Amino acid sequence: MLKIFKLLIIASFIVLFTACSSKNPPLQTVEKVELNKYLGSWYEIARYEHFFEKDCKNVTANYSMMDKETIKVINRCTKIQTNEKKEAIGRAYAIDESNSKLKVSFFRPFYGDYWVLMLDENYKYAVVGTPSREYLWILARTSKLDEKIKNEILQKLPTLGFETSKLIWTIQE
Repeated sequence: MLKIFKLLIIASFIVLFTACSSKNPPLQTVEKVELNKYLGSWYEIARYEHFFEKDCKNVTANYSMMDKETIKVINRCTKIQTNEKKEAIGRAYAIDESNSKLKVSFFRPFYGDYWVLMLDENYKYAVVGTPSREYLWILARTSKLDEKIKNEILQKLPTLGFETSKLIWTIQE
């Protein structure tokens, strides 16, 4: 089962790397991400559906430093139907001084984009996406997001070229 999960991750990143979008303007990221504040655990509040997280609940991501430049990424979820727990371990690195644009890989040498599009000043929530607009995640430090903040995010997403109707709201138990 773990081999199938890894193959799904590999295939999804191939799709991620080959996807491109010419109808959207360049995607703006936040001005600066302080990595030491960004590290730690995040709960997935919502995402665009993709097969490597299909039918997942209780999705979390944990970020920690491996060395001065490399971030260790551990994504976990529980399958809704079977309660089987899944885990994917990867690595990421910033591609600019702002630390708002990262490359992430769960199967090297293939890397995908991980761009921080919105970030709470206290690092309580973040919105992450890809310039192709194929992938999007709303993350928070807690399993629930305040309705006012959720609505602010939903209002801004279309201005960035993301369709809010495509969001899958993650079950967090």
